[in-house]
Amino acid sequence: MFHKVLIANRGEIAVRIIRACKQLGIETVAIYSEADKDSLHVQIADEAVCVGGVRSNESYLNMENIITAAVNKGAEAIHPGFGFLSENSTFSDLCAECGITFIGPSGEVIDKMGNKARAREIMIAANVPVVPGSDGAVDSLDDARTKAIEIGFPILVKASAGGGGRGMRVASDLSEFDVAYETARSEALNGFGDDTMYLEKFVLNPKHIEFQILADKYGNVVHLGERDCSIQRRNQKVI
Repeated sequence: MFHKVLIANRGEIAVRIIRACKQLGIETVAIYSEADKDSLHVQIADEAVCVGGVRSNESYLNMENIITAAVNKGAEAIHPGFGFLSENSTFSDLCAECGITFIGPSGEVIDKMGNKARAREIMIAANVPVVPGSDGAVDSLDDARTKAIEIGFPILVKASAGGGGRGMRVASDLSEFDVAYETARSEALNGFGDDTMYLEKFVLNPKHIEFQILADKYGNVVHLGERDCSIQRRNQKVI
């Protein structure tokens, strides 16, 4: 059992993690940007540390400052929530190097499955059916445009490191593609610190069914059943 956990996130996500830790008797350390100094997650945590400026890349994506905060506060683990650094293999590996438990997958696993373009490549190699799209990441706007024409419109431009519905844009035809690509790429860079992009055929009116499995390093596995995530707003699950 951990005695103190640093939450490397903000807002509602951080609040939920802090409340769960309190129920387990675990002390919490919140981090915040200069813009979030009065946020609820800062107020309800046992301790709080400002890790940078207003921009995400100055604060919630600032690995060095977050690790330093964890070490200085004596946190044994870091919970990344979702988004930001939760699917960043470099951050997971950095935590391990500093003797801090990253509450999430190892860097090796994140490299394989957290990066959506890489995960797609693995599924294709394993003969698992996938939606038509690029075989992996696209190298540039010109490369993306060429592949989009080959795949056919409408096209969904997606961030490899994306999550939470961000870093995604739909282009109905070639005239919309450049703006969709650049907008998604910029959003991905600001939100995740990674502007690697890939493409998928946009499926109209799909059923989005998820199967979730939790496993730990001791070999314990729990199947959480299936859930229908088809009802969404801005590419985020509502129900």
